[in-house]
Amino acid sequence: MRYTRLGVTMGSLATAALFTSACSPSSHDNAASANRVTDEEVASFANRMAGEAPPPVPVGKPFALSEKTDLLEFVYAYPGQAAAVPALSSKLGKAMAEAKANALKMAREDQKSAKDAGYPFRPHSLETRWTVTADTPRFLALKSQTYIFTGGAHGMTGYDTLLWDRHAKLETSLAAMMTSSTAFASAIHDRFCAELDRQRAEKRGARVIRGDDDFTRCIDPMKEVLVLTSKDGKLIDGVTVVVGPYSAGPYAEGTYDVALPIDGAIRKAIKTEYQDAFVPAR
Repeated sequence: MRYTRLGVTMGSLATAALFTSACSPSSHDNAASANRVTDEEVASFANRMAGEAPPPVPVGKPFALSEKTDLLEFVYAYPGQAAAVPALSSKLGKAMAEAKANALKMAREDQKSAKDAGYPFRPHSLETRWTVTADTPRFLALKSQTYIFTGGAHGMTGYDTLLWDRHAKLETSLAAMMTSSTAFASAIHDRFCAELDRQRAEKRGARVIRGDDDFTRCIDPMKEVLVLTSKDGKLIDGVTVVVGPYSAGPYAEGTYDVALPIDGAIRKAIKTEYQDAFVPAR
């Protein structure tokens, strides 16, 4: 998980030519077999070319675990769309188990330290909730929000993202789809800075005067959490830069969600093989 300071590409399907041979299987035959597309892939490609709606995406049962003890309050949840993908369900399950084990270890150590020092122990909290930000025929995008409290003055909130490519049937990332991080940074920089300052001014009740500190200057959006979004569930139509507490303002200002609709500059910074999953440039 990142605290905000803190792929496989898939080309177009080709028409498969099938040949028979009386010869015994050879390395050439094996290679040809490995490269043949499945009936399902051919049908999917044909439907997309014909403009037909893709088959419905299976949805599993949402997962949620909530436990509270004298040591730790632990919450972990993810939506049915993620539960329906075995690879994602397995990944999130392992992450949950590891996070819980580490949180319990830290809580036990703090409890012992508190007892030895003769002061009250304050139970810890670890809460992670995954939500869907884009659910399109090509991509499933998830964002997590994690709250951690370890007995200090206040807790901290962090964010992360997951991206599943339904065509390639693999986890990928926005970074893997960029022509380059430099090109993508250039495509979003000015709009990000303008919107961040607008939101800062709204929260502060005064225009932002640029200075040398992170609370007034424009921070680097590429160091924050970038989340793909879709309003209609058909195509990716936006990128939200999630800026956590302390990154662009004091803790009291909380998180900044800087939403950037897809435009020509962003689309140009996306590799050609992924562009049909994004809304056309306006």
